[in-house]
Amino acid sequence: MPQLQFSIQETDVACAARAGTIITDHGSIQTPIFMPVGTGGSVKAITQQQLQDDIHAQIILGNTYHLYLRPGTDILQQAGGLHKFMGWNRPILTDSGGYQVFSLATQRKIKEEGVTFQSHIDGSRHLFTPEYVMDIQRSIGADIIMAFDECPPYPSDYAYAKNSMELTHRWLDRGIARLAETPDLYGYTQNLFPIVQGGTFKDLRTASCAYIASKQAAGNAIGGLSVGEPEEMMYDFTALCCSILPSEKPRYLMGVGTPWNILEGISLGVDMFDCVMPTRNGRNGMLFTSKGIINIKNKKWATDFSVIDDGIPASISNYYSKAYLRHLFAANEISALQIASLHNLSFYLWLVAEARTQILLRNFNPWKQEMVPILKQRL
Repeated sequence: MPQLQFSIQETDVACAARAGTIITDHGSIQTPIFMPVGTGGSVKAITQQQLQDDIHAQIILGNTYHLYLRPGTDILQQAGGLHKFMGWNRPILTDSGGYQVFSLATQRKIKEEGVTFQSHIDGSRHLFTPEYVMDIQRSIGADIIMAFDECPPYPSDYAYAKNSMELTHRWLDRGIARLAETPDLYGYTQNLFPIVQGGTFKDLRTASCAYIASKQAAGNAIGGLSVGEPEEMMYDFTALCCSILPSEKPRYLMGVGTPWNILEGISLGVDMFDCVMPTRNGRNGMLFTSKGIINIKNKKWATDFSVIDDGIPASISNYYSKAYLRHLFAANEISALQIASLHNLSFYLWLVAEARTQILLRNFNPWKQEMVPILKQRL
């Protein structure tokens, strides 16, 4: 079956921002896009009906490491894949688990063969090889699957970053070979995105981008950023990668980030983003709004009866007041976590949709320059 299709409708006149469309077997995606993170087959505190009808999510993300451990590939295959298991008929992307392995630094061992790690659930030991990660993602059945990579920490010395990058490239070749040997399981196409690595070294990033681009995959991802490096460094390396990765393929900046990170990434030519920040921060009372950042737990909101965010049309943000949401947090009501998460995801999806509109109007860059300082301010 043919791989996903990507077309560009408009590119901004003042920067590299572009508005495009990705077409998968589970539907189309208007880019730039933010993907809510549903790590274990669920976006925390949000139902699939809310994702579809309230937030209007076009694609969500699942994670190979977590889904492999629970519920496991046997159950997912019996269900007919993750789409059917979770009742979601729009596109899904699965991360390979490389970042989770990176975060388990004290519980894993990296070798040429793959990575041995201990489960965070029960301490059992497992081996992820590039081939096995492809098999797992076949069983999960996502529309877009990621190559298995090693994500080096920041900072890393040059020798470590170079060896890690070269290992990621060898693993990529093994993963590509495995996919060529195995069929799509559920009657639709799975599309592989390789991941650029290379740490914070320009020559390594350049080499990795060239190697990844040579594979002519359906799309390409930029990994190993937003792991502790300064924001400006992240932007510099994103710009470098976007200048090398092919313009006719979608570009995915993994694990990024804040609303202003996303706007800056769009301006550099990135099409796809994901981050746990809107839901994780929302559950802790931090709201991202069109006027700035709110800590809804602060007493100052106790008598503010204005809606959460009147800048987002037709969303939950227009339904509840700041005072009410603060009350729910103070009373430890479960609905507080859901409303805050729904609001933040609604805001992120509104932001990328508005960015797309501004690109189509050829007005993105001045709009972005106006929005970024607003989004950063604490209210």
